[in-house]
Amino acid sequence: MERINPKYIRIAIISVFCIITVLFIAGIIIYNKREAILQHEITKAKLKAKADYKLDLKIGSARFSGLSTVAFSDITVVPLNRDSLLSIKHFEVGVKLLPLLTGNLKLAEVKLKNAHLNLTDINNIKNFDCFLKKKKDTTANTGNSDLGELANNLINQVLFKIPDELDVSNFTVSFKNDSASFKILTQKAIIANSKLTSTININDGLAIWHFDGTMRPSDKNIDVKLFADGKKVELPFIEKRFHLKINFDTLSTRLSKVERGGGETRIYGSWHVRNLLVNHPGLSTRDIIMPDAGINANVFIGQHYVSIDSSSTIQLKKITFNPFVKYTLLPTKVYELKVNTGWLDAQNLFDSFPIGLFDSLEGMKVEGKLNYKLNISLNEANPDDVVFSSGLEKDGFKIIRYGKTDLTMLNNDFVYTPYEKMKPMPPRMITVINPNFTKLGNMAPDLKNAVLTAEDPSFYSNHGFVEEAIRKSLATNFKTRKFKRGGSTISMQLVKNAFLSRQKTLARKVEEIMIVWLIENNKLMTKDRMLEVYFNIIEWGRNVYGIGEAAHYYFNKAPSELTLGESIYLASIVPNPKAGLYAFLPDGSLRPGLIGYFNQLGGLMASRGKTTADSTGYGFYMVRLKESLRQKVKLVDSAMIDSLMKQNNEDAMPVTTEAENKPSFFQKLFAKKDSIKKTPANKQNDKNDKQDLNTELEKLRDEERHKEQQLDTGKLTRKEIRVERKRLREEEKLKEKELKEKLH
Repeated sequence: MERINPKYIRIAIISVFCIITVLFIAGIIIYNKREAILQHEITKAKLKAKADYKLDLKIGSARFSGLSTVAFSDITVVPLNRDSLLSIKHFEVGVKLLPLLTGNLKLAEVKLKNAHLNLTDINNIKNFDCFLKKKKDTTANTGNSDLGELANNLINQVLFKIPDELDVSNFTVSFKNDSASFKILTQKAIIANSKLTSTININDGLAIWHFDGTMRPSDKNIDVKLFADGKKVELPFIEKRFHLKINFDTLSTRLSKVERGGGETRIYGSWHVRNLLVNHPGLSTRDIIMPDAGINANVFIGQHYVSIDSSSTIQLKKITFNPFVKYTLLPTKVYELKVNTGWLDAQNLFDSFPIGLFDSLEGMKVEGKLNYKLNISLNEANPDDVVFSSGLEKDGFKIIRYGKTDLTMLNNDFVYTPYEKMKPMPPRMITVINPNFTKLGNMAPDLKNAVLTAEDPSFYSNHGFVEEAIRKSLATNFKTRKFKRGGSTISMQLVKNAFLSRQKTLARKVEEIMIVWLIENNKLMTKDRMLEVYFNIIEWGRNVYGIGEAAHYYFNKAPSELTLGESIYLASIVPNPKAGLYAFLPDGSLRPGLIGYFNQLGGLMASRGKTTADSTGYGFYMVRLKESLRQKVKLVDSAMIDSLMKQNNEDAMPVTTEAENKPSFFQKLFAKKDSIKKTPANKQNDKNDKQDLNTELEKLRDEERHKEQQLDTGKLTRKEIRVERKRLREEEKLKEKELKEKLH
């Protein structure tokens, strides 16, 4: 082995010595000048606070108390013309030197004593609004930003700001607005030897909270739990602000690992809660209690997506299953959700339902196995192509004992009590003893066919659910950004009316789905009996329940005597029965606006061989309200009638109707524009058409602008980009012309 020339060794030693000497001298200079540098930086901070945030920052004293530790006293922050925001009596902060040399600020220790963060929002004036104003970032490019890299940097920044040693005492955070206030006093919070302990006083002794656990932020390892002394952890401010009641015994959170590689940031963590209680009017009418729940979440963040990987697990009491959630931002927004429980013991599944969620199923005993799979994928650019599939498989599943509700009760005579606004209406006996009860065989065939065609054409072949109807509902509701269309079958409507409350909550909807599956897949009722009960209990008008009452109320007939037109009319009011009477004019004839419904529903019936094709309105002109009710129609204001007719049921799958007084196709085709009489309704329709046209044109232009922005400038030459943009603009003009012709 060749020996190194001693000359080179001497040169290396001298070089290292020189570097050390220079660093030593620089260190001495900085050390001697550090107080001046500190005061200079404080002055800059004060000026920046006043210029950028309109804050008056005052510091009583600031000095170095060690090699890398700075001590401050008597700090105050007051926004311009606002209440005092922050006051600190004593604050010490120390940083680690090695990370500082590489440009990273890592806190080594923090001491904070006698501090108060005061947040106010009185008469819509906030003393913290200076921090809510977004500053323009000319360098930001959200289209090309890497979410995974941003997440990794953010996590590192947050973890680096958690000190290895922490000593906080008497730190108060208070908030007050026009209707509520709260105060959190951290009496003590200590991190020492990677152990976190704390005592937090909520609202002057209302509760004492504790955060305890392990804190090793440098290793990206955090394991902390929150609990209260002798009671549950409660969040009264959230309950008052959002009408959401939440409390629990303990909440545990753990960050076990953060990785960066393969274009992804992978975050491995878990959350676990014991005896969680949730109550919200939109969720359930009762408290929902989850004794034991948790999630081991593996969150993967890529350049343009965030996902909870399918390797994650959700645990509810006795069961665990794998979720998959993904949100993709570019090139278009895509929402994905998958759930796969695998084969579960059926009793364990029923035992794991949160208490208070499914009232009628509580106490049910079953045997066998169940496997549930859900797959939803929606691309914002093509919502009509949404993917939806949902299935609950069974293996040896059997009901041993019913819970609070006997799901076979509808097979026998029973008493049905409808409710209106949570108040019971007069009960109806669903039995042949009741003269208004109608056997399925005693109903006019046109009536059965009309209602089935309008509400659930595949009733006799489906198992309580129609995936295509639910899929279309998802697309429609997403496009309108509201619940405009439901996907309920007759089985679901029957269960809702017979077993559940009428309150519109998420829990009620899920319970409805569960009961339908149990009835349909275990053949607890025949289809004929389900349809018979359905016709005899659903609402057909104000305090009109059952087809026997409805036929006599509107037409003074028995259900067996109903004509095709009367049957189609009755089918039309199922989604909105309270407006049923107001479909008529004072002379007893139907409002002209319903002719479109009759033609469309009648046409569907004819296409399915349920009636004969008819060019005269499928009995529309033959329908007459009985005379004794016509006076009621006369007494109601027309504006109120229009309002009532527009109301819709959450589960309705409406057939489109023609607008009243709108010019006919032949008028539009042959008449001159001025020859069509401009009634108020015509003028409103013209206005609506114009608004629709403007909306569609704006949507088209947005799409074309988006296409131009998406041109791959990295792969196309400037000339090719100009040509492509010219082609897109010509395409836009052509589409605008076609759209105007179509809407006019």
